[in-house]
Amino acid sequence: MGIIVANLFVTLDGVYQAPGGREEDPEGEFAFGGWQAPVSDDESGAAIGAEIEKMDALLLGRKTYDIFAAYWPHQSGDIADTLNRVPKFVVSASLKDPSWAGTTVLPDAAAAGSLRDDYQQMHMFGSGVLIRSLLAAGVLDRLHLWLYPVTLGQGKRLFDAGTVPSSFRLAEPARSFPKGAVSLVYEPAGGVETAEMGAT
Repeated sequence: MGIIVANLFVTLDGVYQAPGGREEDPEGEFAFGGWQAPVSDDESGAAIGAEIEKMDALLLGRKTYDIFAAYWPHQSGDIADTLNRVPKFVVSASLKDPSWAGTTVLPDAAAAGSLRDDYQQMHMFGSGVLIRSLLAAGVLDRLHLWLYPVTLGQGKRLFDAGTVPSSFRLAEPARSFPKGAVSLVYEPAGGVETAEMGAT
C-alpha cells in the first residue's frame, strides 16, 4: 500500500497561507502573500523539487486546487511537467467540472485514503483544511513541514481550536537549509500521553 504525504510550507507561528505569491490567497485581508521566497535558497528549492519528483499522484483541497489549476497548466520546467502529468485528485463537495486535465473529484477524506491502494506516493501541498480531515480520518501517513524563520501574526494556521489531539514521531532526520528553513517529516503515532516531568 502507498502513502499520502502532506507537504506544508509554514511559518514559526504556524501560518501556511499564501507562501508563493502576493495574490495567491488574500482571504481575510492577508497582508503577507509571498512570504516564502525571501527565506528560500537553492538548497531548499532543490529539496522541494526532489520531493515533487517522488509523487505519482497529487491530492489537493478545493482552495489549493483552484490556485494550482490557474497557474501550473501554463508553466514549464520539471516541477510543472510533473504536476501536469500525474493524476490529480481534489476533495470537494461543490466542484463539478474541474478545468485541470487529469483531475478527479473526490467526495471526502475517506475516499482519498482509499487511493493508497493505487499509488505509491500521493503528495499534497497546502490544503490545510484537507490535512486536518485526513488526520481525523486516520488516512494521512506523513506530515512534511517545511518550517521557515518568519512570524506573521495573522493568516490561516494548520492547527487551531478543534484540532484532534495526536502525537507524531520523526520519520526522517531533520534537515536545515542555509537561510534557516528546516525540513521536518512526521508520521502519526496515536493519541497524546501525559506524564509528570521529574528530576532524573
